[in-house]
Amino acid sequence: MIAALLAQRASEAGCADRDLVRAHTTRLTYAAADRRVGALAAGLARLGVRRGEPVVAVMANSVELVLLWFALARVGAVHVPLNPALVGEGLRHALRLTRARIAFVDQARWDHLEALRPGLESLEHVVCVPSSEFDHLSSETRSGTRVLTPDPVAVDPLEPAVMLFTSGTTGVSKACVLSHTYVLRQGQLHGRALALSGEDVLYTPFPLFHIDAATLTVVAALAAGGTAAVAPRYSTTRFWDDVRRFDASVISFMGATLAMLWQAEPSTRDREHRVRVAWGVPMPPWKADFEERFGIPLIEVYGLTDAGVPVYDPLDVAHRPGFAGRVLNEFEVAIADERGRHLPAGQVGQILVRGREPGLVMNGYFAMPEATERALRDGWVHTGDLGRLSDDGWLAFLGRSGEVIRRRGENISALDVEASVQAHPDVVEAAAIGVPSELSEEEVMVFVVRRQGAALDAADLTGWLTDRLAGHMIPRFVEFLDALPRTPTQKIAKALLRERAGAQSTIVEGSALDPHTATTTRSPGAGR
Repeated sequence: MIAALLAQRASEAGCADRDLVRAHTTRLTYAAADRRVGALAAGLARLGVRRGEPVVAVMANSVELVLLWFALARVGAVHVPLNPALVGEGLRHALRLTRARIAFVDQARWDHLEALRPGLESLEHVVCVPSSEFDHLSSETRSGTRVLTPDPVAVDPLEPAVMLFTSGTTGVSKACVLSHTYVLRQGQLHGRALALSGEDVLYTPFPLFHIDAATLTVVAALAAGGTAAVAPRYSTTRFWDDVRRFDASVISFMGATLAMLWQAEPSTRDREHRVRVAWGVPMPPWKADFEERFGIPLIEVYGLTDAGVPVYDPLDVAHRPGFAGRVLNEFEVAIADERGRHLPAGQVGQILVRGREPGLVMNGYFAMPEATERALRDGWVHTGDLGRLSDDGWLAFLGRSGEVIRRRGENISALDVEASVQAHPDVVEAAAIGVPSELSEEEVMVFVVRRQGAALDAADLTGWLTDRLAGHMIPRFVEFLDALPRTPTQKIAKALLRERAGAQSTIVEGSALDPHTATTTRSPGAGR
C-alpha cells in the first residue's frame, strides 16, 4: 500500500519533483525514490524474496534503509528493522525469532552479525550496505539497459507489512506484527491530527526501527505529500542546526530530548526556524516556558507500537494539564480493572485500545501466541499502562504498570537487563529497576549479588555488558547487596528496592553510546 502510494505521488505533477526524504548527505525526490525503489524491488525479486517473507535490516538511519523498506513493501515482503545497537544474545534472539533468510546490515555492524551466523540456521544470505552487491541489487540499469521494475504487489491490507520489536512486561523482546493498513492509516491519521500538507518537512532524529520515525514521520510525510528529514541520531548540539538545514516545519520529542534542549544555553537563534508544531511525550511542567522561548506549540500524544496512536492533543483546543489528549474517532479507549472489567470515567485502571477499523492495532506478536492472547483480547490491546478517562473522551496517562523501564525514549525490559547481568560469572543474582532521571523519564539501576569472594565492581560489570546489551540498556546505577529482599512468595521485592534507591550507589556514566566517560560514586538524585 505504501509502495503504491509512492508510485502515485511520483506521477503527480505537483509532487514528483518534491523531496520525499532528506538526510545529511542525500536527498531524494518522489520520482527518484520511486525509480530506485523499483530497481531495488527487482533486485530483491532476483534474490528470491517472496511475498510475506520477513527480511531483516540491521541498519542505522539512512536513505538506503527507507528505500529498502519501500522496496520490500513493493514485493509484498515484511520489513523487520532491528536496533543496530543490538549485540550478542539480543541480536541473536531477534534473528532467531524472525527466522529471516535474508538480512541487510551496515558495514559497521557486519562483524557483529557474522559472529552470530554459525548458530543461525535460517539465515542464508547477508547483504552489506553499502557494497558492490547492494549497488548491483539497487542499480537502475543492467548492462546499459534500464531495469524492468515490478509493479507493487497487490496485498491483503491486513497482511503483515512490518515487524517492530518492543519490550513488554514479561521481559521478552517481542516483534509486533503490523499490517499494511496499520502502517498507512497511522501515517494518515497522524497527518490529519497535525494538519500536515505538502509544504511540511517532518524532522526526526529518532531511529527508523521505531513507530515515531517510521510510521509517524516517513509514512506521515508520504501520506501528506510532504518531506521526511532523517538524521542519523539525536544530538542536542546539532538539533537546531539540523532543523534549519532541513527547513523543518514539524518536529517530534521523545523521552529526555525536550529537557536536553530546554537545558541548553539560550541563544539569539532560538526562534530562527519555521517549526510550527512539536509533538511527543512526556509533556514537561515547563511547557509554557519552552513554547515562549522557542515559539513552538507542544502537542502531547498517547500511543505505543502495539496499539498505534489513538490519542492526540487537538491543535484547535487548549491543552488540558494532566491529559495526553483526546481519543480519535477511529479508536476506542477504555479503562479496565485487574479482572478486565471496564471502569467508569474518572477511575484509574489499565488502558485498553481498540480500532474502530480493521488493522488499526497490531495483528499480534510474531511466533508468540500466548503473549498475543494475553495482550490482544476481543480486539482490545491491553497496554499495561495506567490511566483514566474524562467524561468527554480525554485520556490521562498515569504510568506503566509492568516491568518496563522508560529511558531516553526507549522501552527497556528489566528482565532483559537482569538476564545479561546474571550471565556474568561473578554474579549470583540481579534485579533491575527504573529510577527518576533529572532529564525526565528514568535511568536504569541494577542491584547485584556477587559470587562469594568476587571483587567485581560497577565499572567492570558495565564494561563487560557493552558487548551484550545495547547502550541505552546498560545500567547507570549499580549497587551491590549481600542478598535481594523477597516477598513471602519468594519473589524479589522490587518495591523495597525502589525505596532503597535513594541510598548510596555507584553511578557509571560511561558507555559506548554515552558521551560521558567518568566513573564516580555518589547518591542518586544529585546533579549530573
